[in-house]
Amino acid sequence: NKSRYSHTHPVRDVPPDFAMAAVTMSMAAVKPALMGANKSQFRGTRVVSVAPKPVSGGRATLQVRNASQKEMRDRIASVNSTKKITSAMKLVAAAKVRRAQDAVINARPFSESLVKVLFAINTRLAGEDVDVPLCAVRPVKTVLLLLCTGDRGLCGGFNNFIIKKAEKRILELEAMGVKTKIVTIGKKGTTYFKRRPQYDLVKSFAMGQAPKTEEAQAIADEVYAEFVGEEVDKVEMVYSRFMSLILATPPRQT
Repeated sequence: NKSRYSHTHPVRDVPPDFAMAAVTMSMAAVKPALMGANKSQFRGTRVVSVAPKPVSGGRATLQVRNASQKEMRDRIASVNSTKKITSAMKLVAAAKVRRAQDAVINARPFSESLVKVLFAINTRLAGEDVDVPLCAVRPVKTVLLLLCTGDRGLCGGFNNFIIKKAEKRILELEAMGVKTKIVTIGKKGTTYFKRRPQYDLVKSFAMGQAPKTEEAQAIADEVYAEFVGEEVDKVEMVYSRFMSLILATPPRQT
């Protein structure tokens, strides 16, 4: 019984010249079908970008786009121009940070000396028969927390550390049966505690980028009125103490 494929010639019986001619004819027939219609898409000396082209049905196909030498030169010039602008902005920001850092460090000895002087005066007057409302000592039933935060975000944990420190202190005082009131300085702290009705926010102040003496006096008058009027028995301030550009600790000072 002969196989049904017996009429075909074995591959070894095909002459080499005939096989090469058949392959060449097949490639010639397939090449126009693959590249004839899209020949213009591959014209050029260099492919610079491949981007998906949206089509109906939610799918996308790749579209190859070529750029001329002029377009490439314009693109390089645009990137170099943007690089110069960002470098200039970096230098300006570094100069501003340096000035603010010098201002904080230079003012620190004065503030520390002022605190020591006031503490010494209060200690001396405590033993004298003088009626000084700020030196009054009474059982602590209510504490006023004075929070100093910033007006803007994007500054790492600057505002977050202060707020978390205040919340932790409030929980500690509530555990001891002491009530708390809050006075905020800065928009971030004000916005945070206004959205949470469980906190007693007495008043808020906005200092801005350049605080003035009148604004500081308004804050001092508010704190003075709360303490002298016996609305609160103790005042604690929570703020951020500058250590370095990447570190700032939030101390709590009475």
